[in-house]
Amino acid sequence: MRRGASKVAELPPATVTEASPNELRDPFVRQELKRASIWLGLASAIALAVLLVQPLLVIFAGVVFAALLDGGVRLLGKALPIGRGWRLLIVCLLVVAFLLGTFYLTGVQVTAQFTQLQETLQQQTVRFTAWLTDKGIMPGASDVSGLARQALGSVGKLTSWVGTAVSALTTLFMIMVIGLFLAMDPSIYARGVEWMVPSDARPEFALTVRRMGDTIRRLLAGRLLGMLAEGVFTWLALMLVGVPMAMILGILTGLLAFIPNIGALISGGLMVAVGFSAGMDTGIYAILVYVGVQTFDGYVLLPMVAKRTVDLPPALTLGAQILASALFGILGLALADPMTAMLKVGLERSSEREQEKMDGDAAL
Repeated sequence: MRRGASKVAELPPATVTEASPNELRDPFVRQELKRASIWLGLASAIALAVLLVQPLLVIFAGVVFAALLDGGVRLLGKALPIGRGWRLLIVCLLVVAFLLGTFYLTGVQVTAQFTQLQETLQQQTVRFTAWLTDKGIMPGASDVSGLARQALGSVGKLTSWVGTAVSALTTLFMIMVIGLFLAMDPSIYARGVEWMVPSDARPEFALTVRRMGDTIRRLLAGRLLGMLAEGVFTWLALMLVGVPMAMILGILTGLLAFIPNIGALISGGLMVAVGFSAGMDTGIYAILVYVGVQTFDGYVLLPMVAKRTVDLPPALTLGAQILASALFGILGLALADPMTAMLKVGLERSSEREQEKMDGDAAL
């Protein structure tokens, strides 16, 4: 009996062979960890995007500027069969020469007209406020000052992100530098971005990015054509009807045309204010010029450009501008159209891919 007891005592104790809940070998733990990692990564990405929204906008503006330079390089390549670097240099020199030539030829006159425009707008604002006060529509002077302080406080809160940057000039310089480096050799950066995408999705990603690039180039080409046409037409029309400061109003109209809808309202307000400062007849002429410019742009120029560029519905464009300006400020307002165009291309490609999948399933 002692020998049997010793044999029983010598048997090894029973051990658990299943994976512990603390070990990653457990399929359930691994699955839950993957889900938690996805949600944690998504939340971290959203928080990081919110914190870095200003640098991201600057980088996106650099991409848009690179697309503008790349469009000029491609257009120049149709006439000059030379290297890309030389064509990019020519485009940059042409842009610099145009800006310097414009400021040299019209700098003194534009500066004088800009000062005069500022004084005229101040006088017209005072007159309009006084007229509203006499009619009982506008509050008194004390209430107006209080409302002005509140408005300035709101504007200060809305544009507080500007104070975090070194200066607007530095931001513009960074946008130009980023765009210039991207335009030198876009393929290097395209391959780098594709490398971060899963290998099975890289062909689809490359196709979508290529379509987005084509869309942005066409959009900017149409925008520049519209800006030039509106600026020149406004300048000549205002000069013919005798509206003061026709040149500066034409330049401002052309620049503000980069932001559709909202830019037209601002330029129209400036035209009407300056026109009525010179008399009732001149103000009416300014209104007619504004209506004529917008009619020409909406019914002649815009449909012609939209056929060859990007046809964005006006309501969609205006809604995107309102949202972008509320979320990101003036830089978001300026970049609302490129963002909307890229999003539209992505959604269209996703719809095409789903349709191709459905057609393939139906064929089987």
